[in-house]
Amino acid sequence: MSKNDNISMSVIRRLPRYYRFLTELNEQGVDRISSNKLAEIMNVTASQVRQDLNCFGGFGQQGYGYSVSQLKEEIKGILGLNHGYQAILLGVGNFGSAVAKHLDFHKLGFELIACFDNDSKKVGLPVGNLTISDESELEGFCASHHVDTAILCIPKENVEAPLDRLYRLGIKSFWNFSHYDISTRYHDAVVENVHLSDNLMTLCYRMTNL
Repeated sequence: MSKNDNISMSVIRRLPRYYRFLTELNEQGVDRISSNKLAEIMNVTASQVRQDLNCFGGFGQQGYGYSVSQLKEEIKGILGLNHGYQAILLGVGNFGSAVAKHLDFHKLGFELIACFDNDSKKVGLPVGNLTISDESELEGFCASHHVDTAILCIPKENVEAPLDRLYRLGIKSFWNFSHYDISTRYHDAVVENVHLSDNLMTLCYRMTNL
């Protein structure tokens, strides 16, 4: 059991926002920040900021606040952004191609090491710094490379077969854009689901209820 197992997901999901804002402040040359000011930026209360950070040790000094650079590095370590987890991407359509080309994986704790597609017309084409491989080469690639996680940019109706192959290869961590509910199929998988349509519908709700 991890020492952080008792920390709520709501706290964990705020950590990337802390890290993003602190990175911006650090780049602006801000040396320190109070819990009140950080709360204002985060759009939470100062009490919430202190509670969140106390889950991991606190880091602040009364009367001084937080060192921006130190807190940024502490949160970077908590998030594990130095690990450089090895990732592969399946499904190099328009969306998968955009993910592969435009995300700075290195800064986000990962290294994208391969992209796969089952469309023979795409195989051999460049995507970012990589070349698209045929999905049939998946087993051979995983046998010769350590792979920590898979990014699934596959339509929901086509995801089961490649998902089963990945799981059999020992990959149990997924960044899932497919809308397929992986956790009901594999209970021990670590999954982050991305539903862009949910975000847009939430925006629609908020606009409707202004």
